[in-house]
Amino acid sequence: MLLTITTTHQPATDLGYLVAKHPDRTQSFDASFGQVHICWPEAGPQRATMALLLEVDPVALVRGKERSNEDGPLAQYVNDRPYVASSFLCVAMSRVLSSALNGKCRDKPELVEQPLPLEIRLEVVPSRGGPQLIEQLFEPLGYRIEAERLPRDEQVPAWGPSGLYSLKLEHTLPLSTALRHLYVLVPALDANKHHWVAQDEIDKLLAKGQGWLADHPQRKLISYRFLRKQRSLTNRALTRLADEAGEEVEDKAPVPEHEDELERPISLNKQRQLAVLEAVARAGASTVLDLGCGGGKLLVPLLKDRRLERVVGMDVSSRALEIAERRLKLDDRPLHWGRRVELIQGSLVYADSRLKGFDAAAVIEVIEHIDPWRLPAFEHALFGHARPSTVVLTTPNREYNTLFPGLAAGRLRHPDHRFEWTREEFRAWAQRVAEEHGYSVTFSDIGNLDDTWGAPTQMGVFERCV
Repeated sequence: MLLTITTTHQPATDLGYLVAKHPDRTQSFDASFGQVHICWPEAGPQRATMALLLEVDPVALVRGKERSNEDGPLAQYVNDRPYVASSFLCVAMSRVLSSALNGKCRDKPELVEQPLPLEIRLEVVPSRGGPQLIEQLFEPLGYRIEAERLPRDEQVPAWGPSGLYSLKLEHTLPLSTALRHLYVLVPALDANKHHWVAQDEIDKLLAKGQGWLADHPQRKLISYRFLRKQRSLTNRALTRLADEAGEEVEDKAPVPEHEDELERPISLNKQRQLAVLEAVARAGASTVLDLGCGGGKLLVPLLKDRRLERVVGMDVSSRALEIAERRLKLDDRPLHWGRRVELIQGSLVYADSRLKGFDAAAVIEVIEHIDPWRLPAFEHALFGHARPSTVVLTTPNREYNTLFPGLAAGRLRHPDHRFEWTREEFRAWAQRVAEEHGYSVTFSDIGNLDDTWGAPTQMGVFERCV
């Protein structure tokens, strides 16, 4: 397995400081699976290339281990592990590039955070999902991608193409960031780790995914494949990822097994956002509250609507508000964004005068996190005290949970949910609240609609009558 990293940063030999390897030397390191070699095909002031070569010994890997009849008599010895990019690469990077991977540089620490023009080549990459899967994983991170499909055997063209690719990636970013991307995404492409996958793999995934995985549109797919398609571990990883980001888990349905379905995951969160934005637009609102805004996922599309003159996000968690502030990136936005948005800390179960006078309020997947005995306080604070002209509220449909094969009977979709309503229960609650506080309410479904169990998310739009 061969990985090369090239830079034209000047002086290009600074790459040697970042990886803590001298460009004039060839070095070899022992590993549990064989050997790792570092060499420098080129090292000048204009251009430098570091090559990492893995020599995997497949016989040593299985010596003394029980044979698998399912894989055939030669499967332990004849396989693709010696030459494809796989989880062995992660072990090699942790072994010989640990300082660069962890963002440390003793001699030139100022280089750690400096974006460098990088060209990364992986000579043989497995991707059963084809070039589309490679693009889904790397393109959202800003990489320019060239993926050439390799033949099964150049001497026998009739055998056709293989599921292997020669991959070139180009980007300008810190080296440590690029290495962390590789650490997570190469095993996600391969989805066939050479070692037992357990709870500690979640820690590795979140550590190397910090700062980018939570915002990746394919984070569910990446987690599922990195964790060798173990659904229970994937759900734990997604829960922790959401918790650390101050957000809720978008959808507890496990990632499907079929490759074609894996390549086209549906974001229920995105469908909710679009439905809420449409409801706010229909209301003709110019001032909007996002109550329980969490990490601010709804705030960004709200601010993109130029018709909205003021947007306020409120959450009880100060950490969630910090994440929302980072997500908004106001320093990189037009000046008018900063004048239109405000983040405040507060609770939905206390009357708050700061929430009065707004045209619309969005309460998206929040109410189920409130203890049932506190719902009357929530109803008074929002519908009795703040009294926005329109309230758009979404919550899970408990009946739909039976369609999630990875969710045990009677379990809720998120460990922090205090309850989940059926469609009948939600409608009864919403109609009672509307009548008591002078609102009318209409209902709609969000997500794939099942004839028996309805949709995964239910939405109520309350319009103030007086």
